Amino acid sequence: MGGGPGPPHGVPDWKTYKAEGVPELDRLQKRLAAVGLRDPWIRNEAWRFTEANGGTTTMARTAFRMTFRGFGYAVVAVALTIAYDKIVNRNKPSHGHH
Repeated sequence: MGGGPGPPHGVPDWKTYKAEGVPELDRLQKRLAAVGLRDPWIRNEAWRFTEANGGTTTMARTAFRMTFRGFGYAVVAVALTIAYDKIVNRNKPSHGHH
């Protein structure tokens, strides 16, 4: 399926992700430590808070991006639906408001 001899995408090495320095994960570690717990797998969540360029992002920004990620497609779909409806029903008499 891919165009080259290797895999179609690269999977980053798990060692590149660190939970330290990510504010949300630091707070979680402190809360867990306060009750005597520790999460050995917390680094597996670090990718959620890491930008592609290496900087960290906030939970609110991540949530905003996830919420509105398909908004552009929805706007285009609605515009095309309205245009299609206006073209198809151009010569049909209006039944007024319902």
